[in-house]
Amino acid sequence: MRIAIEGCAHGELDIIYDSIREVEKNTGQKVDLLLCCGDFQSTRNVGDLNCMAVPDKYKQIRTFHKYYSGEKSAPVLTIFIGGNHEASNYLQELPYGGWVAPNIYYMGYASVVTIGDIRIAGISGIYKEQDLQYGHFETPPYDRSTIRSVYHTRNIEVFRLKQLSGKIDIFLSHDWPCGVTKYGNEEDLIRRKPYFEKDIQTNSLGSPPCMELLRHHYPSYWFSAHLHCKYAALVPKEESDTVTKFLALDKCLPERKFLQILDIPHNHNQSLSLSYDLEWLTILFLTNHLLNVQKSRQHMPTSDAIGRWKYTPTESEKKSVLEKFNNNLKIPLNFKQTAQSFDSKDPLNSRNVTFQINYQTTDFCQKLGIDDPSFLLKILRNEKIEDISPSKRKEPEDEEIEEDEDEEMLSEPSSTISSFQHISSSFCDSTCDDSMTDTSTSISTSPTTPSTGTSDKPVEPTMKKFRRRNFSIYESIM
Repeated sequence: MRIAIEGCAHGELDIIYDSIREVEKNTGQKVDLLLCCGDFQSTRNVGDLNCMAVPDKYKQIRTFHKYYSGEKSAPVLTIFIGGNHEASNYLQELPYGGWVAPNIYYMGYASVVTIGDIRIAGISGIYKEQDLQYGHFETPPYDRSTIRSVYHTRNIEVFRLKQLSGKIDIFLSHDWPCGVTKYGNEEDLIRRKPYFEKDIQTNSLGSPPCMELLRHHYPSYWFSAHLHCKYAALVPKEESDTVTKFLALDKCLPERKFLQILDIPHNHNQSLSLSYDLEWLTILFLTNHLLNVQKSRQHMPTSDAIGRWKYTPTESEKKSVLEKFNNNLKIPLNFKQTAQSFDSKDPLNSRNVTFQINYQTTDFCQKLGIDDPSFLLKILRNEKIEDISPSKRKEPEDEEIEEDEDEEMLSEPSSTISSFQHISSSFCDSTCDDSMTDTSTSISTSPTTPSTGTSDKPVEPTMKKFRRRNFSIYESIM
């Protein structure tokens, strides 16, 4: 399977797809899949731009809206995770993943999908210690604080991903795993990015939860973005021949290495259709009682917990979930627009931001028998909900802690790109082997225009407590 990996997209889909077409033309080989490592910027309209945590000068509509409206079609199946520069209101409609446009799939807060026999896992957002234990409590329109905290990684997604077993072929994150730089040419990285040196020395560059996940699974490949530079590393598993090939890519700008082509073996007898991962679906089902949609601390179960604390599914549990999906795990092509698309003739046609429930999430949650976080949030906000029935599930609550602000990296405005220009000859320098095809991409411009923050002993919510919490949310509409 021929896969294109892209760093920070920043809404430049036209440029990215044109670059892929040029790669295909130059190599004579078709790209089967595009994976984007965050900052996708699926902005449909001006209202979505106002839900991005960037200064006003960076709020440019870019080109995603053309694919959302149907004016253009994505030429290759595109899968992406969220970063820290996103239309957070739109992505929040799809917490478990879904289509943001035809042939463009968002993986949600965290997810595992398969295409052919290739297993792809991903986690969205960036790490901020102060928000890790909170629930997903934010709702649009966001304030100065929640417009940032909405894309911060939460411990429930990390916990769920740790329950996976078996081989993971590709793992996507926006953040770099913390400490990954020591497995590559760290000296060269500091030479290119001298302001990274202090964070590298203090082991604070990147996400500790992502490194936990890397060391828990050792996937074949791990791809990241966020820090706007290309960096390769090999992360070995102790006392084993297993190695994770790590690669971070740049943002989509002139003369930047933002695109990489990967050839990965797969079973040619299997269809290259996008499917749910059965084990992941079962984990979502088994851990639904851990869902938290309030600004309160939520500990994940540990070996000290009362009751079950491991949720790696049994075969019988997976069989039960498979039956819920009628033995068909293919992801349905059920995209529907939930907001107006940008219109250059009337650019302010959809500047108001409303909190939406997405049909795709409703359908998914009802089929699996889990909660839609947006539905629970609307109940807590006493908002009217039309044509949607509660899945009769749960949500815990706990104490609140004070929140801090964070600083994020911004992308400078890009200029108009005339064409794909050249393919670099140094994919991973001397770090990686030939299993990744060396086609790292740059573009030329046309002159035209982990601490958890608490000492409390983690205790798993019992099912009895869970039912009380569930009722406290749903009782207002019963």
